[in-house]
Amino acid sequence: MPTSIGVIFIVFSTLVILSVLTIKLSNRFGIPSLVLFLAIGMLAGSDGLGGITFDNPSLVRSLGITALVLILFSGGLDTEWTAVRPIVWQGLSLSTIGVLVTALLIGVFVAWVQGFSFLEGLLLGAIVSSTDAAAVFMVLRARKTKIPRRLIQLLEFESGSNDPMAVVLTIALIRLLTEPSTSFGELVVFFVMQMAVGTVIGIAMGEVMRRLFNALDLELEGIYPVLSVALALLTYGLTDYLDGSGFLAVYLAGLVMARKPFTHQQSVLRFHDGLAWLMQVTMFLALGLQVFPARLVPIAGVGILISLFLIFIARPASVHVALAFSPMSFREQTLVAWAGLRGAVPIILATFPIVAGIEKADMIFHLVFFIALTSVVMQGTAIPLLTRILKIGSPQPNLQSPPKPVP
Repeated sequence: MPTSIGVIFIVFSTLVILSVLTIKLSNRFGIPSLVLFLAIGMLAGSDGLGGITFDNPSLVRSLGITALVLILFSGGLDTEWTAVRPIVWQGLSLSTIGVLVTALLIGVFVAWVQGFSFLEGLLLGAIVSSTDAAAVFMVLRARKTKIPRRLIQLLEFESGSNDPMAVVLTIALIRLLTEPSTSFGELVVFFVMQMAVGTVIGIAMGEVMRRLFNALDLELEGIYPVLSVALALLTYGLTDYLDGSGFLAVYLAGLVMARKPFTHQQSVLRFHDGLAWLMQVTMFLALGLQVFPARLVPIAGVGILISLFLIFIARPASVHVALAFSPMSFREQTLVAWAGLRGAVPIILATFPIVAGIEKADMIFHLVFFIALTSVVMQGTAIPLLTRILKIGSPQPNLQSPPKPVP
């Protein structure tokens, strides 16, 4: 008679193996892998063929946070500072002004079409304001589509840096909904603390990590990746304990650490590449299991409306406002706007209201799931065509190796 842990291992390993095998399908047909990972999770869930009963938002939230910490750290390590430096201000503008404009426009629209309060609409807008660069690169590589390297770097940097902003904004709005007496001044202090503490600790820890790696003289090469995981988790934990943005801190720590060479750098990068993919697959499977497909049907109509508004109005408006003073052409800005696919982070953030006990949390979760799914399918499949229409190309292939799974 198999033990419960044995059954768990069988189920988990089977789902992961199926997810890995679908990557071939993803590459062949240009379907973002996250769609297939989520589909496998949904099919295995209580409403699907697998019949696995899984309804634990708190566990999914904790798993999502852990996965996102390791994915962001990996993304920071893989970011080339010399390539990012020319577009850093454009990326920061997209991850701050762009996130705020998206949240505001979605908030107003949702309050109008769905009868949410303005704060509830803003919360939904904040949750879906984060983008997923990995899904974009998967489509581009599968369709052999080439775009300028600077746009790839911009999309990647935006994806890594707008996650912390979306998280902070989501937490602030949940606080407003659960504690209506919270003043504007308290929110400003909260925001400044999150960003300032996250920035300082992230930069400091990145420098400490690199110096520590170079100072240690350990004979076991395999222990360095283990140390890097522990330091990444320590960075998040310490920052969160001091009321800072842990996600911002781990991304900056990885970015700063990789600015200069460190001992066993390539083996550490390869380890985190594999770990990030494992975290991404696990996270999407858990999110797929958490969703009840039967609950998506009643909100499909309004979900499509919000998705269309996000794709054709909110995202383009936020990009053009954020890049108003950028030297980028209108065509390039249009491609950046269209390539703002929603991925894992919005779905993870959608578990926050459930755990906090927000009244319309379940509807928000399923709306966000629907929006993220339709965004990836609609925008992702059309990126190669739009690239040709806008006549934006690059003479050299930019996506020869699999992209880091940056949310």
